[in-house]
Amino acid sequence: MLDIYRELISRQYEASLCMLGVCFDRCPEARWNEPIANLEFCQAAFHVLFFTDVYLGANLESLRQQPFHQRHAQVFADYEELGDAAQQAQYEKPFINAYFQHCREKATQVVAAESAETLQQVANFDWIKFSRAELHAYNIRHIQHHTAQLSLRLRLDIDVDIPWISSGWRDV
Repeated sequence: MLDIYRELISRQYEASLCMLGVCFDRCPEARWNEPIANLEFCQAAFHVLFFTDVYLGANLESLRQQPFHQRHAQVFADYEELGDAAQQAQYEKPFINAYFQHCREKATQVVAAESAETLQQVANFDWIKFSRAELHAYNIRHIQHHTAQLSLRLRLDIDVDIPWISSGWRDV
């Protein structure tokens, strides 16, 4: 049963992230800093990747210790995403694409390493009160929520379509 769960969750992470990646790829530079709800496109892109990264990790301290975060310390700066204030930073598309690749690779590695024991543990975040198994489903829902926002904005503003991806890049 564990292998089935890991395969299912891994495929759904890949599909969700791939749809998100298509949004990034199809967003013209002229729209990259345009509003999406209460954020700019680039900020919404960063937000969804940041929390994908957070929820794939063991805790907030492990997030800060990742080589990707250390290499890009100037971008993560004071981790404004974890505060209550409105997001101010803007993010360049090449960085977002690199962060996207980091999250895809991390999702694959983290899900493959999960065991029955780790999946039953309560997630180690103050605001999450359920198991790591459920946290993966929650994380995928969060990715899809923001992918829907970004894809709707692209559709309404510039008639760009984002395809449904069922299980990864091979579907595009």
